[in-house]
Amino acid sequence: MNKMDIIESVAKSADISKMSAGRAVDAALEAIVAALKAGDSVTLAGFGTFLPVQRAARMGRNPRTGESIPIEPSKVPRFRAGKALKDALN
Repeated sequence: MNKMDIIESVAKSADISKMSAGRAVDAALEAIVAALKAGDSVTLAGFGTFLPVQRAARMGRNPRTGESIPIEPSKVPRFRAGKALKDALN
């Protein structure tokens, strides 16, 4: 399933146009990204939680040459599935 499939599903479920559903999906995704950028977690009850996690600096290896290279610290998103989502899959 891709973004267009989600937009079509939202449009059918909410009985709205695809254009309106697209704006709603885009707005939701932008809100999640903005919260993660600010360092906040986003919890969607029954679905899961998006968390910003800080990765420490570390040494990596260039696979072509085998040379050690430094990797800078970075923020990465993590997703922790909620109980309802886990139960729906099993």
